[in-house]
This record gives sequence, C-alpha cells and structure tokens, in this order.
Amino acid sequence: MRTSIEDRLVRQTGHDVAWWNDAIAAGQCASDESSLRTWLTERGVTGYQQMLLVNENFGYPAYLLASAGELIDAQYADRQALRPILDAVVAIASSLGAVEIQARKTYTTLYGPRRAFAAVRPTTKTRVDLGLRIDGIEPGGRLLDGSKTAGGTINLRLPLQSVDDLDEEAAGLLRQAYEANL
Repeated sequence: MRTSIEDRLVRQTGHDVAWWNDAIAAGQCASDESSLRTWLTERGVTGYQQMLLVNENFGYPAYLLASAGELIDAQYADRQALRPILDAVVAIASSLGAVEIQARKTYTTLYGPRRAFAAVRPTTKTRVDLGLRIDGIEPGGRLLDGSKTAGGTINLRLPLQSVDDLDEEAAGLLRQAYEANL
C-alpha cells in the first residue's frame, strides 16, 4: 500500500517522498500535524499522499507498520474458522488474471490491473462479506448493499458463512467484478 501511495505522490507532484521530506524540513512547516497538513494542502498534496507525508514526519500507526500477513492474521484472530473463505476467494481471484492483494487493518482488498474490484471483510464472528465493485448493478437476491464494506469503492456485498457459500454464482460474480474493472 505504501508503495502504491508513493507512486501516486510522484505522479501527482513529480517529486518522491525523500524530496518532500527535505522540503518539509527546509520549510520548517512541520511544527505540528495541523500546520503540516495545511502546508501540504496549499501545495496540492491531499488524501493518502498527504497522510503518507504526515506519517513520515510524525510517525506511523502500528497497523501501517505491520506486514500483510500480520494484518490478515489479526483480522481473523478471533474467527479462525472464517480464514479459509479469504483463502478461497484469493484462489479464485488469482485464477482470473493479474491480481494484487492488499491487506488493511479490517479488510483485504483485491486489485486488478486497473483498480480495486473486490474486498473481503470478516464482518462478524460467523460471517465474511465479499465486497464487489460492479457498477450498474443494484442490490437484490444474495447481493446486498456493500457501500460500507471497504472504503467506499465497493457497491455490493455477498455474505459468506463458509467456503461452501462461495459457489458457482459467487465465483461468477467475482469474475464479473474483475472483468468490469479491467
């Protein structure tokens, strides 16, 4: 995730993290987080890129320093019976083509070549939600509103309580989400 944000920072501004850190130090604008955020906003650095530079100067939260494995282990620490669902989703998604898996604190996002197409969130101790990004499809049947599943880019969710719930229909919807986001 950090690498992805760094790449966005370079695309957005033409400068890498080291350049920005030097500019922040030279400008002495990092006396407090609020001042730094204002200074960065004035220079067009917002969103995740701003968060990265603030963390560089004031320290990273523990979950951002954790490895992907540690984050996923923590997601399933008190619901280990649900972990095979994530593994099965990743296996199916990986068979569709190029897929990047990014672990977050509370969910795991699956990216195709262009953008996120799915997310897996252990929502309760007995259910995982498979979030899907398929524009133009409304919730109905097994598909529920997924707008709160994973950071706002997912619009549908499919509740899964076991690997058996990841049937042909669910795999087909995952494939459809992948293809819709190429």
